[in-house]
Amino acid sequence: MARLKAEELETRLLAALTAAGFSRANAQALAAQTVLAQSMEQTTVGLEHIFDYLDNLEAGRIDGRAEPKIRRMAPGVFAVDGCRGLPQLSFDLTFETFVAAVRELGLAVLLIRNVTLCGALGTFTLRIAEAGLVSLAATNGPVLLAGSGGKTPVYCTNPMAFAAPRAGGFPLLIDQSSSATAYVNIRKAAACGAPIPEGWALDAEGRPTTDAAAALDGTLLPFGGSRGGNIALMVEVLAAGLTGANWSLDAPSYFDGANSPATGLFVLAIDPSKSYSTFAERMAAQMDRLSIEHGVHVPGAAKGDARYNAVRDGIQVAEADLARLKAISTQTK
Repeated sequence: MARLKAEELETRLLAALTAAGFSRANAQALAAQTVLAQSMEQTTVGLEHIFDYLDNLEAGRIDGRAEPKIRRMAPGVFAVDGCRGLPQLSFDLTFETFVAAVRELGLAVLLIRNVTLCGALGTFTLRIAEAGLVSLAATNGPVLLAGSGGKTPVYCTNPMAFAAPRAGGFPLLIDQSSSATAYVNIRKAAACGAPIPEGWALDAEGRPTTDAAAALDGTLLPFGGSRGGNIALMVEVLAAGLTGANWSLDAPSYFDGANSPATGLFVLAIDPSKSYSTFAERMAAQMDRLSIEHGVHVPGAAKGDARYNAVRDGIQVAEADLARLKAISTQTK
């Protein structure tokens, strides 16, 4: 393993992404999110995930030079056509105007469609929380997950993220999929030949399996049975229904073919100062009470510690991933 300052890692990512064919704007948006995720030790949706984007770019599933089209449909409603590109760029281009609208109106929604892999979904809500706002984000994708009572995939892992500012500390940050585990965890287990726990997946015949490779050919299961399936459906309505993006059932694969999944990202942000001027201080007191007095795990605390350490000591990255980035950066088209 190696440790790099955030600026150095971002520079290396920009070199590789632009060499591979991403425009500077798209590369910048993706590199910045990747550095943020990696600094919080979210490696499977950090640097490791970059190579999924590169595979999708090469296959034509991502337009690496897309220029999103932004429309303000109402004072508090922003709609973006990502034009088969990255949701990270659509978000970046709208961010300042969106946050300003939330502060003016009290709340606003951002509806992004016709995009692909969102990466670490919590990074979107984290950035909004660091602007002093409460936020909720949801995204869908091609089918991987069975619905309530079903045995065939009808949803993606359909994650949802939530963040809220906390005075004097890292924001509360919840980022979880509707599936019993993230798809990347099953893929990692399959690559290592490791078994997976019962309740994570079904094989191609609809039978429960602990074989990660069989799970990749089968169906992921929602967490908590019908409860997780219901959450996946809620995410589907927010991320595809409201945005006008592809339903998961209609979305082309992340892994095959040349067609964009054209899925969606929903973001809601609320200005807590409109109802409670010392919200962040109140949040800090409550999170401390839960953690110290009741032993509750407060989501985001570990990510905050990791990010602090990364700023102080550098971001930890695998030497093999850095070597792959260097090889891509020096390739000729």
